[in-house]
Amino acid sequence: MGQNDLMGTAEDFADQFLRVTKQYLPHVARLCLISTFLEDGVRMWFQWGEQRDYIDTTWGCGYALASAFVLLNLLGQLTGCILVLSRNFVQYACFGLFGIIALQTIAYSILWDLKFLMRYVNLALGGGLLLLLAESRSEGKSMFAGVPTMRESSPKQYMQLGGRVLLVLMFMTLLHFDASFFSILQNIVGTALMILVAIGFKTKLAALTLVVWLFAINVYFNAFWTIPVYKPMHDFLKYDFFQTMSVIGGLLLVVALGPGGVSMDEKKKEW
Repeated sequence: MGQNDLMGTAEDFADQFLRVTKQYLPHVARLCLISTFLEDGVRMWFQWGEQRDYIDTTWGCGYALASAFVLLNLLGQLTGCILVLSRNFVQYACFGLFGIIALQTIAYSILWDLKFLMRYVNLALGGGLLLLLAESRSEGKSMFAGVPTMRESSPKQYMQLGGRVLLVLMFMTLLHFDASFFSILQNIVGTALMILVAIGFKTKLAALTLVVWLFAINVYFNAFWTIPVYKPMHDFLKYDFFQTMSVIGGLLLVVALGPGGVSMDEKKKEW
């Protein structure tokens, strides 16, 4: 009974948090979600020569094509961010950012690095974009007009399911397999929360807990502001920091939107 009371209190807190923040939580979520694209687009401007030379050296495509690649990344990411934040042509912006993810996956030759793919080349980011796409589109029309179907799920709801599953993949890369008590506890708690978000059970509470946990880990492990700008580690930590902020943005969208129709939470309403 004590455990049920504790869970009930936690769920009440999550509901209260959502009521208080519902006016601006989606805006914060979108800003966090696109932060990695915004940072990368700005970095393309300030590191134009380095990025161009890297692509030219890797692919031997010449300065013209390498420069076109950098320009496409710069304009594509910044334009997409502006459209998302201004709520204009959000679906087109999402598809454009999906294209940037695919382009970078190939151009930076990291397609076969599974850990990098899950965390950095952005299956997690792709999940966030799916949630953003779901938020921006209206509910799909019924497949059979005029016929009520309790179990029917719109494309939006499947986007929410796909977004949840892709987002939690990132947490697989945070697991540490050693014998320390902290690592074991972190693995158990993290895995449990991942499963809850993926299947959509106690979704808002689990996603909000993941937000707090991941933000604390991000600030502690990716504190790029403590490293001098001229050191390579500064850029690595900065990149990791904004990637993680984007996943936090996706989780905040889960908190704001709920899990959608394809989830345990939704099915409980039918039981």
